[in-house]
Amino acid sequence: MAHAPYEHITSTSNPTIKMMKGLDRKKVRNETGLFLAEGARLVVDALKFGWTPKYILVGQDTTERSEIKELLDKCALKGARILTTSPRILSAVSRKDNAQTVIAAFEQRSQELNTIDVEDKARFIALYEVRDPGNLGTIMRTADAAGVDGVILVNQCCDPFSVESVRATMGALFSTTLVSTDFETFNAWRLSNEINMIAASVNGTLRHDEANYASKSVILMGNEQSGIPEQAENACDVLVKIPMAGAADSLNLAQATAIMTYEVWKGAGYDGANL
Repeated sequence: MAHAPYEHITSTSNPTIKMMKGLDRKKVRNETGLFLAEGARLVVDALKFGWTPKYILVGQDTTERSEIKELLDKCALKGARILTTSPRILSAVSRKDNAQTVIAAFEQRSQELNTIDVEDKARFIALYEVRDPGNLGTIMRTADAAGVDGVILVNQCCDPFSVESVRATMGALFSTTLVSTDFETFNAWRLSNEINMIAASVNGTLRHDEANYASKSVILMGNEQSGIPEQAENACDVLVKIPMAGAADSLNLAQATAIMTYEVWKGAGYDGANL
């Protein structure tokens, strides 16, 4: 199959390049509704889960590689605009000296809570005002690995479509159901669907492995600095502690969320695991 025509760009002053460079800023992401994903592997993952890039920027010297050519043809057939360029411009867009040879811009996606189908068995992660994009991206990667049904961002969280967060997801962004909402709406939704809410907290009365996790559960994890506010803790069905022996008073948020997520999954017998 002959490949679709590519546009070649030689200058960072090109309007599309300027726009793609600007996607490292939330203001530009909000204005365009787009975000960047770097690397051919992420584009392959995106296509697998029904995402199509709006733009693909690719190193001109890689377009004749069979795997790259096939990927570009698939994206072009779905309406993506293919732009070839130099390593210098790829580095300018990614703001990395050793840039990936494929950088794509996708349209952002999120869901509303009331569109999520809550079955007899369902597992969710809710993040209360999480601020660190690296933690958020890593948690989405954990959610994908553990078969979580959705990640719910509560109140003012960092942007899941920031460059740092997308990099940390390692492609899991494209397979993760993502919702942004306020605490009152979230809590009303989980109560109406009879979803048990468990939080990891310094006020926990049980060890994380002593709690009885229901078949429908949501893990509530707090802000990196201030944790979960009293109002949200009071709304939980169970508060648990992750035991610690050293001098540190807490774990990294992404680590703690992974421990909690796998404990809930363990209660379901690791249903759906690829063993």
